[in-house]
Amino acid sequence: MSEFGTDITSDDIIDTLSFFDNWEDRYKYIIDLGKELPELDAALRSEDHLVRGCQSQVWLVSEAQDGKLYFAADSDAFIVKGLLAVVLAAYNGKTPEQITAFDVEAYFAQLNLLKHLSVTRGNGLRAMVKRIQDTAAAT
Repeated sequence: MSEFGTDITSDDIIDTLSFFDNWEDRYKYIIDLGKELPELDAALRSEDHLVRGCQSQVWLVSEAQDGKLYFAADSDAFIVKGLLAVVLAAYNGKTPEQITAFDVEAYFAQLNLLKHLSVTRGNGLRAMVKRIQDTAAAT
């Protein structure tokens, strides 16, 4: 399972994005983050792992280990892989309690992210988060 997000945190992403003066550079950084995600095994790219509500295809799998949840994710779109990286930085390697307590709306507000995404991308981002939060709540 991917450990992306255990070395880079949501605070790291907030700090790094604050260095960029324009959104074109921020998008490039987010896309580069997505390139760091390990590729999801083809066998896991199934209907069972598909996140509904996303414009692009997004697969998300989870695994509980030592009281923490680890997620692996992939998408067929570069920007979406980057958004997955932003989300995994906030949630990967956390306990279910930490996941459900994390204020993702405040995180997105600090990134000023939702203002710079299309409505459909924003809805997809929220669908990814909901899937992670639902997984944590069921654990």
